[in-house]
Amino acid sequence: MANFVLVHGAWHGGWCWRDVVAPLARAGHRVFAPTLTGVGERAHLLSRQITLETHIADVMGVIEAEELSQVVLAVHSYAGMIGTAVADRMGERLAHLVYVDAVVPRPGESWSSTHASATREARLAAARANPTFSFPPPDPAVFGLAAEAHAWVVRRQTPHPGGTYEAPLAFDVQRVSRVPRTFIDCTTPPLATIDVIRQRVRDPRFWDGHWARGAHLVELATGHDPMISAPAALVDVLLGCSG
Repeated sequence: MANFVLVHGAWHGGWCWRDVVAPLARAGHRVFAPTLTGVGERAHLLSRQITLETHIADVMGVIEAEELSQVVLAVHSYAGMIGTAVADRMGERLAHLVYVDAVVPRPGESWSSTHASATREARLAAARANPTFSFPPPDPAVFGLAAEAHAWVVRRQTPHPGGTYEAPLAFDVQRVSRVPRTFIDCTTPPLATIDVIRQRVRDPRFWDGHWARGAHLVELATGHDPMISAPAALVDVLLGCSG
């Protein structure tokens, strides 16, 4: 039995893992899909005080409170920042770190560091114009979603806390690289804000060569929200990371 902790990306909530949680649980595993502070069913907590550290504490708190070890930590999109921090600070509790089309930062970078200037400026302008310092979700069509899936995500997405966007993350690449890692590259369609990351995880020099040690790359021919558009394929990859 493995312990899975599934962490959603920006604008989402634990709800997005619905079609992944059920088959993992049926396979006999413990599965936790927390919602980060200020989004999803916790949107009533949205405020200017929420930072990247708030969300890191959310995830570390689940691992501590549930007394989990040998955790398969799957982090989607923005949550790559969170997964990297957790691997740095409590890597001994992790069996595998799965970046699901996620941000993989360099030390000292923020979530926004690899984004085009136009994207960065638009999100910050939107946050500054909002009393809660948050920015609205995009049309999920950019995630390759259509029809019922698109409508479901439109209904469920919520604004994301702006205090997480430019917050730098300090970490030790050697510590993080001790945790086995898989990067899932969602290729159809590829999300533009992940383009830089796709290049990084294929570069043997990334993290001064430490990334390539113990890291694997998997491509899925689906869009940026594979937990919604290709849950069975994603479950297969996650089960392969559980030992």
